[in-house]
Amino acid sequence: MAPDMPRSPRSKAPVRRSKAEATPSRPSRLRLWLRRRRGLLRPAGLALGVGGVLVAAALATMAADPYGRLTALWDGAAEIAGNVGLTVQEVTLEGSRNTPPDLVLEALNIRRGDPILAFDPRVAKERLELIAWVDQAHVERHLNGTIRVRITERQPFAIWQRDGRFSIIDEKGEVVSNENIGAFGRLPLIVGTGANRMAAPMVALLRTVPEVQDRTHALVRVSERRWNLRLRNGVDVLLPDGQEAAALARLVELQQKQGLLDRPLASIDLRLPDKLVLRLPSQAAPAAPEPSMQRVRSGRG
Repeated sequence: MAPDMPRSPRSKAPVRRSKAEATPSRPSRLRLWLRRRRGLLRPAGLALGVGGVLVAAALATMAADPYGRLTALWDGAAEIAGNVGLTVQEVTLEGSRNTPPDLVLEALNIRRGDPILAFDPRVAKERLELIAWVDQAHVERHLNGTIRVRITERQPFAIWQRDGRFSIIDEKGEVVSNENIGAFGRLPLIVGTGANRMAAPMVALLRTVPEVQDRTHALVRVSERRWNLRLRNGVDVLLPDGQEAAALARLVELQQKQGLLDRPLASIDLRLPDKLVLRLPSQAAPAAPEPSMQRVRSGRG
């Protein structure tokens, strides 16, 4: 057998071209999609790039001078971002029933077209919670141009009259409004200094005795110490301090047996547990100075 002949150094193995090399190159679908939308992507890419640079610069400035130039730098970033399209386009409000819309807009202090990065949700939340009707506020800033506001309102509990003025209060006794009182005319009316802070337990107790509640026009706080009931027929019911539940139970019994609440009386004095004092209109004499009362017209019919 003949020995293997050495191959010539010039001889080369045949080269087989791949299918990809044999076919002219074509742009992929992703590249075509990007080319068609290049004009739309430039502003977004510019905004992201500018935002990244400004954030990095802000962090560097904070480290070098934490109390100096950071505010001015952020203001500049907000203005630049606004120029490339990051602006306020819409404000949504949830949970508002009694809160005046103009007070909400004033607290937000923003208009359509303002740079959205210049809007501070934390500051807006603090301002919203200064509104009397607002118990809690939650504010979100979205880079699509939306400011979302959700508020939890204080619930109207009673109408408080003192010194001839009327206010709407919540269950804690906080004043939530001094306007449009007639729209809340079906709320309990409480009268007198300090009545707002002490009304909740008394209103809850009165609800347990509908025979008396339905006839009551107002709860009157006397000398910031005890309660009187002013009935719709003009009769005053004097209740003892700290023994209101027992006195009301006694009053219900007297009404069921004798129709006492429907009689033409000036006052029913229940301050003594073993004694009942009734005064006729011609014999009426107030036991203590009573706050003056006015009627509230209901706006609900």
